Amino acid sequence: MRHGIKGKRFGRSSDQREALLSGLAKALFAHEQIVTTLAKAKDLRSYAEKLITYGKKGGLARRRALFSVLRDDVLAGKVMSVLTDRYKTRAGGYTRVLKCGFRQGDRAPMAVIELVDRDTSLKMTVSSHSKESTDAPAAAATPARV
Repeated sequence: MRHGIKGKRFGRSSDQREALLSGLAKALFAHEQIVTTLAKAKDLRSYAEKLITYGKKGGLARRRALFSVLRDDVLAGKVMSVLTDRYKTRAGGYTRVLKCGFRQGDRAPMAVIELVDRDTSLKMTVSSHSKESTDAPAAAATPARV
């Protein structure tokens, strides 16, 4: 029995799970809203909120610890400065998970996870390898699929 064990396994080893959550956190902090499966969104919620809380405490050691997880100086700086200023009076609850239907291929429940009080000027763009144009209004308004 799995008493007292937090989080889902996702059929992966522990290092693969850590890489999965780290990648999802990078996408969430970069775009401030992503679409993923409901189970991954629920696990990402606690992971991302711990990173934001860690960034709120400040200091060089914590910046380096955030970099070791996110592997991106810009995102670590964003967590330490922009998100810290945005959530300095909020005691937790930095993310929101909204159910958004089912995936077409396997009927997996999908969810949108977003940062609370997010910057709405950050619009999603279609990736460069897509054949659609980047100035399409519907494509620009949709969140990133991860």
